[in-house]
Amino acid sequence: MIFHMNFQIYTLGCKVNQYESDMLRDLMCKNGFKEQKEGISDIYIINSCTVTAQGDKKARQAIGRYKKLNPSAIIVLTGCFPQAFPEKASLMERADIITGVTDRAEIPHKIKQYLLDRNRIININRHNNSFDETGYVNSDKTRAYVKIQDGCDRFCTYCIIPKARGPVRSRRIEDIINEVSLQADNNHKEIVLVGINLALYGRKEGLSLADAVEAAASVNGIKRIRLSSLEPEMLTDSEIQRMAGVDKLCPHFHLSIQSGSDSTLKRMGRHYDKKLYLDIVKNLRKHFDNCAITTDIMVGFPEESEEEFEESLSFVKQMNYAQVHVFSYSQRQGTRAVMLKNQIPPEIKAIRHKKIQEAADFSRKKFLENQIGTTQSILIEKPQSQLYSYGHTENYVEVRVIGVEMPRHEIINVKITGAENDHCIGELV
Repeated sequence: MIFHMNFQIYTLGCKVNQYESDMLRDLMCKNGFKEQKEGISDIYIINSCTVTAQGDKKARQAIGRYKKLNPSAIIVLTGCFPQAFPEKASLMERADIITGVTDRAEIPHKIKQYLLDRNRIININRHNNSFDETGYVNSDKTRAYVKIQDGCDRFCTYCIIPKARGPVRSRRIEDIINEVSLQADNNHKEIVLVGINLALYGRKEGLSLADAVEAAASVNGIKRIRLSSLEPEMLTDSEIQRMAGVDKLCPHFHLSIQSGSDSTLKRMGRHYDKKLYLDIVKNLRKHFDNCAITTDIMVGFPEESEEEFEESLSFVKQMNYAQVHVFSYSQRQGTRAVMLKNQIPPEIKAIRHKKIQEAADFSRKKFLENQIGTTQSILIEKPQSQLYSYGHTENYVEVRVIGVEMPRHEIINVKITGAENDHCIGELV
């Protein structure tokens, strides 16, 4: 019966979650289940995110949606939400199997166990101190994700991730090389190194992120290496200079500032101030040509005054960001920020969000316009239109090449001739 059962995976959250869903997909297929991209399935696996309350809501809605679609389906809830809030997750009675992030490899076996007796399974174990990924994932994405780090110990006052993800763990260099080699063998030319707090890679082992970058770059066939989101205070001058020596490393850095106000950053429990952040950005722009800096900005953090908000708005305007992800503060039980007295009303958050989003959109527009006239390489992605091929530059600008058909994974040179909305137009060189 198992060999005729199909499954779907619904992934919420970050690139690490996406990587882990790919790993789970491999495990399910190796255990005799068949993946189904859409339609009615026998098994639905929800890989949850709990960074914001919205993530929890989406997980609950997915459970209801899938049960309505197929009342007899097996629903599996896994990931960060159950790990961080096991009591809340266990109350979701329509989920047949509930596990945390530590029990992912056991999910196929738990499904088989559930099929024997139909008894609900809740199994959420504590984190351990070792990097627990087993095997290597063959990605079907144009850019293959390679997870090299897990966990966080920074304990920002608003963040539940240390509870959801546990202590800092890092992948062995030889395992990184092996997985990157697998991706190269499967025609991937670009990889993205991902982690929960990527800049902490190797700290306990006497290594650094530069070691991981250099290891990935040593693999023949890989042309580009990209980094996922980084905590800025870990990027020292020597680390930046060392990474700048790796030609394959793309000049795109997502440095999460969260607020442009030092007093707000202090209440957030961040480990840097604006000056340190600015110094890091200047150093990156000095060592990487046409460097794209992207970021996250939170509005409506508890006790954020109008003056502090204006500081953040001014900061966004002066930074020439390539892109900004603007979001509103979301209360997470179990964090210190919940205890702060002055919680900002939703209507004020909405106003502040709109103002910063407008500044972010203007910054994005100027960045794209500055690419006009340059010649850059793009990695061709899956075709979404018969009218053009498209891909991303090294600094992660989407470029559409009109009237050109190119195979996926091809790297071509284009001259940027225009900027429209959220992408650029280019012509084949």
